[in-house]
Amino acid sequence: MATSALRYYESLGLIASTRTTGDRRRYRRTVLRRIAVIRAAQRVGLSLEEIRDAFVGVPVEAAPTRAQWTRMAARWRPAIEQRILDLEKVRDELSGCIGCGCLSLQRCRLYNPQDELGAEGSGSAASSQTAKGLTHNAAATNLRRLRSGCSAACQRLESDQGAT
Repeated sequence: MATSALRYYESLGLIASTRTTGDRRRYRRTVLRRIAVIRAAQRVGLSLEEIRDAFVGVPVEAAPTRAQWTRMAARWRPAIEQRILDLEKVRDELSGCIGCGCLSLQRCRLYNPQDELGAEGSGSAASSQTAKGLTHNAAATNLRRLRSGCSAACQRLESDQGAT
């Protein structure tokens, strides 16, 4: 593990070290357990903030007890379940992108998953954004981004469909 990661975890209060007379960090054995918990939580997609929140009540110089670990796991379970659902949705929608690979901001449910206005049908992105309270300049910038988001493959697909 990188020493920079250890220092960062320490700056967040996730782990603690002692210093030698030469100002070198020394970690107790319990820190290895805490790091194992941190790494396991990160592997399933939890943020360091979520991990830090779960460590509340566990002294920084101690490893979580079995009961504390059980509480942490129960606390993380809903977030992990949601991530699983999100990944399943991506998996199920992925086949629609394989054909053109465009990741179009206008159509792609993977690249633009929370498109609230998409359910209302097609229309001007600028007017939709302005309705949301954005300035005209921001709306124009977003419209340019939408237009440039479609790859050449997507544009060919659209022109092929329009010709038939």
